[in-house]
Amino acid sequence: MIDIHAHILPGLDDGAQTMEEAIEMAQAAVQAGIHTIIATPHHGTSKYENEKAVVMESVRRLNEELGRQDIALRVLPGQEVRIYGELLQDLQAGKVLTLNDTGEYLLVEFPSNHVPRYVEALFYDLQCEGVTPIIAHPERNAEIIGNPDILYNLVQKGALAQVTAASLSGGFGKKIKKFSMQLVKHHLIHFIASDAHNVSTRSFKMKEGMGELEQELGQQHTYLLRESAAAVVSGGYIHKEDPKHIRIKKILGGLF
Repeated sequence: MIDIHAHILPGLDDGAQTMEEAIEMAQAAVQAGIHTIIATPHHGTSKYENEKAVVMESVRRLNEELGRQDIALRVLPGQEVRIYGELLQDLQAGKVLTLNDTGEYLLVEFPSNHVPRYVEALFYDLQCEGVTPIIAHPERNAEIIGNPDILYNLVQKGALAQVTAASLSGGFGKKIKKFSMQLVKHHLIHFIASDAHNVSTRSFKMKEGMGELEQELGQQHTYLLRESAAAVVSGGYIHKEDPKHIRIKKILGGLF
């Protein structure tokens, strides 16, 4: 498997704090069936600034250590960028890093409780530059939970979205699990990734998440998600179905 979202680089954010912890995460990833990780440290938050050059050097050092210890994991560069108004300018200035530095896909994060009003315009500008935004864990955004049409509108206009494996496996509770599955069923999710931060409280859970999806939707759907992750690594084309609206009554009745 390919994991397009994990906090494995040591000492950059709230993920692995040391090289030893990063190696522990790498070993756990291999045991979970993951052979490639796009490292996505937080960038553009009030606590973390991890510009492109810093990430690239950290990835180089980690891969070097993985080679020394003969751990069969490939780590690629990326960021999880907290949405902010100057994002496009910083991308053009070489501070913001697309996933695997292909220039094609950018992992972006919303604040947990709302979606900024300027997001639609920013996403349009990014796409005019040839960059497709991938929305990280929308299933955990309070405003999207209350109004899934916010995500529908962004996906309809070209954005992609990534659900967290632990959300599908129940790690964030039954409500988030049900909502995550609704998003997948309505073609509002294009990737499953770990968002792993450590080996204890926020581990990979990729097998578990994929297993839940396969049980609910069949093997073909999980195959397409794996293909999409591979396309991100190569900067290739990602197939997506037309998104569908989620009825609010269905969500409220099913979750709350």
